[in-house]
Amino acid sequence: MTDLLDSLRQALGADAVETGADRLRYFANDVYRTGGLPLAAVRPATVEALQDAVRLCATAGVAMVPRGGGASYTDGYIRPEGGHVLIDAGALDEIAIDEANAVVTVGAGVTWANLKAALEAKGLRTPFWGPFSGLAATVGGSMSQNTLSHGSTAHGISAQSVIGFDVVLASGDLLTTNACDAMRWYGPDLTGLFTGDCGAFGIKARIRMPLLPILQDAEAVSFAFDSFADYHAGVRTAQIARLDDSHFGLDLALSQGQIARQEGVGARLKIALQVMQKAPSKLKGLASLVKMAIAGENPMRAGQYMCHFIVEGFDAEDAAHKAKQLRRLVSQHGREIANTVPTFVRSVPFAPLFNILGPGGERWVPIHGVLAHDKAVAFNDAFHALLASRKADMERLGVWTGTMFSPVGPSGFLYEIALYWPDARTEYHLTTLDADYIKGLKDFPADAEARACADEVKEAIVALFQQFGAGHFQIGRAYPYQTRLSERAKGLLGAVKRELDPQGLMNPGALGL
Repeated sequence: MTDLLDSLRQALGADAVETGADRLRYFANDVYRTGGLPLAAVRPATVEALQDAVRLCATAGVAMVPRGGGASYTDGYIRPEGGHVLIDAGALDEIAIDEANAVVTVGAGVTWANLKAALEAKGLRTPFWGPFSGLAATVGGSMSQNTLSHGSTAHGISAQSVIGFDVVLASGDLLTTNACDAMRWYGPDLTGLFTGDCGAFGIKARIRMPLLPILQDAEAVSFAFDSFADYHAGVRTAQIARLDDSHFGLDLALSQGQIARQEGVGARLKIALQVMQKAPSKLKGLASLVKMAIAGENPMRAGQYMCHFIVEGFDAEDAAHKAKQLRRLVSQHGREIANTVPTFVRSVPFAPLFNILGPGGERWVPIHGVLAHDKAVAFNDAFHALLASRKADMERLGVWTGTMFSPVGPSGFLYEIALYWPDARTEYHLTTLDADYIKGLKDFPADAEARACADEVKEAIVALFQQFGAGHFQIGRAYPYQTRLSERAKGLLGAVKRELDPQGLMNPGALGL
């Protein structure tokens, strides 16, 4: 191991190889769990340096675990055994914009926020353009985990907005997945093998994505619903119509808790200037601000469930026409409310990672599943029955939940549960969040009983999702995957793994491999 570390320092530079105990403890944590300590964390500055690091680790027979922005909560880069080399891709941050061919090529460590800024200067965007955590989330991490948010209603999840990858395999060789620069689907979809693989097949070095023009004109629309069945009926209609660029729903608990903290008076004052700057006209910007001021906090309490839409158009008339059609469809199931929340999100699409702790400073982990539409209402009923069966212990220990929802293409419904419990923070929280911000939160002592309760509830929710046939993003080591495959499919998956990583050194344990 000493020889390996010396070789890594020689190949990458001493500053690119971290072995200090404090930093390794940080890298041993994700949002939810603590794993074994890595042997080292390396940060290659070039693709060639990444290849060198992989070759050295492979020769030494040491496991490699890639890490993107670090906001994983499914043990995606947490190895229980430790002893691995963690590959931090953050320094692979080049952005090459090819306007003539409408393609952008980015390093795996580029954040969605930085990509948006670079493309926005040229009036361009990618179809899917990032999760809400895009200040920290990287393009490589999102492609490895699969994710959704901005642009998802119109253009699908992250995996649907990629043409091809350059992937460093366990041998150190570089594989380009697309045989044609102009499109992804030239024969079998090799690019698709590496979407959602959690780095088990290789480490993404570069990502190529198509480009679209930014549509400057938009309408923000919000609705409230009195029941989940009404909410689901409304958003299912909107989801199939695909009139909006993106939308998301919240229940009352999450809207008043986690989201309200970012939507308070101070936050609205902070974004007022951005609303005015981004409005197509000063008059329209002023109208938005007046509506937000009148609304106050009421949109956070307008119904048991709320949904927020961002509708884009080629011009103001086009956006207004789409919004009118959306209102016609959704108003059959709910009532329109002030559009404070989507106005905020359009102005500030990437929020700081405050939500890695709860609104009162609690620990937090999300659990999600993608359901078929005909299972959504029944799952919601079963989930609330599950909570009722554990109500006494959860209330005694301060464990609580909120839910949010998103579309996954026309046929998938993402149901995401935020789980909170009082507990001590880890090195991840203390390093990721600003010290002054943490000082403003309640400081919880370690609470093994509350933590155990939260873990039991989490596992029960995952099992319930499986009963309803749900799929998952960000599989990591947390969600069952291979048990859902046929023997033929499982055999094919294993054969691919053996071909690309014969020693089993690439993120062992991810995807159950």
